Amino acid sequence: MTVTLHQLNALSRDDFVGALGSIFEHAPWVAEGAANSRPFATVADLHRAMLDVVEAASVDTQTQFLRGHPDLAGKAAREGALTADSTAEQAGAGLDRLSERQYARFHQLNTAYTERFGIPFIVCVRRHTRGSILRQFERRLTNDATAERATALREIGLITRLRLDGTVDGPGKPTVNGRLSTHVLDTHLGKPAQGVRIDLFEMQDDGPETRLVTTTTNADGRTDQSLIGGQPLRIGVYELRFHIGAHFTRRGVPTADTPFLDIVPLRFGIAEPEGHYHVPLLATPWSYSTYRGS
Repeated sequence: MTVTLHQLNALSRDDFVGALGSIFEHAPWVAEGAANSRPFATVADLHRAMLDVVEAASVDTQTQFLRGHPDLAGKAAREGALTADSTAEQAGAGLDRLSERQYARFHQLNTAYTERFGIPFIVCVRRHTRGSILRQFERRLTNDATAERATALREIGLITRLRLDGTVDGPGKPTVNGRLSTHVLDTHLGKPAQGVRIDLFEMQDDGPETRLVTTTTNADGRTDQSLIGGQPLRIGVYELRFHIGAHFTRRGVPTADTPFLDIVPLRFGIAEPEGHYHVPLLATPWSYSTYRGS
């Protein structure tokens, strides 16, 4: 359920806390503190005020706040004891569908991290694939305690920015979503390629690939909708598979009994969750090329 910024500015203090108390994990005191800064001109101003409350808190209060966050794919997650937001966020990254070996890997990293820093590992999972989360885990274990505490608080800023975006409508919303798009150009014909099947996969280091989208190009050689849109692009490795051989067969282009090109795979990385990645295919029956477009 969403609420407008105008409504939030007019609510009683208790109702304001009731509307936003869950944005920061188990910390309604953040919304309570931010209520004093009303009215807010933009959603970004509201988020900044809430972050200011966290940053102004004592070290002990911040520590208890950080410790209130759940482990990733931990015991609470497996027992269904997470908040609704955390449950949805971890499920979106596939952390509720791990093999026993994968669960054991997360348990090992959770334990090592907590023993080193005294807080759970916190990352905005909506901006990462599972492989990227594991790489972040391993990289951040090498941080010192001061740097890691600052990183955890920055990640909370990203988590809560997304939660607030889904809860509050109003002017000045921060950019939280990215977009992945493609098009196919038949450079043999010199026109867009219509009717080309495209599959998008998320690649995994520790398990099978996950098919995210299957679609077909329209008369402009594009897809009717973005391959990914309306959400952050998860940092990770992806592969587009273009069924270009079938396109040239339909056109009646003379080829060998076994065509030179059939399904063309393009594997690429995404590093900017709020960016626009345009990954086109330019193809003939015997060659292809790509680039990162805009």
